[in-house]
Amino acid sequence: MKLIFLGPPGAGKGTLATLVAAEYKIPHISTGDIFRTAIRNKTPLGLKVQSIIDSGQLVSDDITIELVQNRLMEDDIGGGFILDGFPRTIPQAEALERIIDIDRVINFDISDEDVIARLSGRRMCKNCGQNYHMVFSKPAVENVCDKCGGELIIREDDKIDSIKKRLEVYRKQTAPLIDHYKKQDKLTDIDARPQAE
Repeated sequence: MKLIFLGPPGAGKGTLATLVAAEYKIPHISTGDIFRTAIRNKTPLGLKVQSIIDSGQLVSDDITIELVQNRLMEDDIGGGFILDGFPRTIPQAEALERIIDIDRVINFDISDEDVIARLSGRRMCKNCGQNYHMVFSKPAVENVCDKCGGELIIREDDKIDSIKKRLEVYRKQTAPLIDHYKKQDKLTDIDARPQAE
């Protein structure tokens, strides 16, 4: 089961990919996690990626393709995998097709307004990195981490201007993948709008 989870930032791809990967005992390969590790370790690539992400842009195809290709050579992908955050462009999709065959592409369908509401409500602990949401997963004390007592902050890429820029980039560069995979008869749409309690 070799899957791609496709959709705008904040659509819930990562959350669902984690659950599906655990259920089927396959790796969840997130380019975002790979980039965040590089940023946290302050590698030269990490510092470059940080400035790109903070400005709301996407990391170049060359860097991303190389990272993913290396990851797909590891031993744990024999039973399948979920790609989350890759491919983001038609050239990335074409490069992936030269590396490995994908079984299915799951498209998380959600409006820009719902994405903005979801992402702008996210908070992260400055100390331990624990994530919260001001609507869906509030801390016990406002702006204080339940886990370590650290201050909760808004990530640069969760600020409204950055979210809007990320969505604009997504619609221009990544949304064409929907038709690309539809033509290959590999696309399944799911409704990713937040559900009322």
